[in-house]
Amino acid sequence: MNTSALHAQLTHTLRQTDLPSLGTPYKGKVRDTYRKGDTLILVTSDRLSAFDHVLTTIPFKGEVLNRLAAFWFDRTKHIVPNHVLDVPDANVTVARACQPYSVEVVVRGYLTGSLWRDYEKGTHTAYGVPFAEGLRKDSAFEAPILTPSTKAEYGKHDEPISEAEILSRGLATPRDWARITEAARGLFQEGQKWARTRGLILVDTKYEFGKVGDELYVIDEMHTPDSSRYWVADEYEARFAKGEDQKMLDKENIRQWLIRERNFSGHGALPAIPDDVRVDLATKYVAAYERITGTSLALTPGDVHSRIEGNLRAKGYL
Repeated sequence: MNTSALHAQLTHTLRQTDLPSLGTPYKGKVRDTYRKGDTLILVTSDRLSAFDHVLTTIPFKGEVLNRLAAFWFDRTKHIVPNHVLDVPDANVTVARACQPYSVEVVVRGYLTGSLWRDYEKGTHTAYGVPFAEGLRKDSAFEAPILTPSTKAEYGKHDEPISEAEILSRGLATPRDWARITEAARGLFQEGQKWARTRGLILVDTKYEFGKVGDELYVIDEMHTPDSSRYWVADEYEARFAKGEDQKMLDKENIRQWLIRERNFSGHGALPAIPDDVRVDLATKYVAAYERITGTSLALTPGDVHSRIEGNLRAKGYL
């Protein structure tokens, strides 16, 4: 991949937005959301968060995430409705405002990432899911499992939670939780099926859900390199047999770099992220987009905020 556009964009990344006329603002780790009535305008920034901290920005990250989420929302709308109303800019989604559930539904097909680290420490039991003993890193589960977490406010940490605790705390009714888990499994199955046709493994992912009245919607983002883990399929077996790390096209790359190169896993001073690491992660995000969608992404360096304002104004949102 020619990385010249990525290097050129390093000084133009979208760190934050200032669009008060769009509505009441709310700032998340990655998205700046503006609410006006029953409509949300979600602007996906280039901010990179890891271990619950915003660390830096990644060139074109917001564009990749927003475009890829739109792709997946469209591909899976037959499984469960989603909140998308319009995509007026590469970084912007106009969405139906839903009442969100305070739970992130994480579906996992393999023992890896944070769950593997928990398994090694013996702290993997918080989800109320049985695990066999003696499992190896990156081994496949017989069937995908659900490992939910609380949905913490910006600046706070998500915490593992079991189904029993979700119900006892009233975070969802038994009926709604049954619908949510059915939808999550269906979305994951569809995602894995499509990823395989693109030479990838959808390893795990997180979903967020909300509702309007009695209608369930999938919200936020879906199957992006921020919210999901992707491995290159034809290298999985050989790497697993040798105990080698998988070839990844997702955010786990930066998590591993932080752990190994900076001894950082969320505690202590925030490390500086060198430009070459920022560009390397950007190449993996772009590669994931192009592999998944089967289309190339034309990257145009420049002022993202000004472009967003122009497109929102042209389409009557400003």
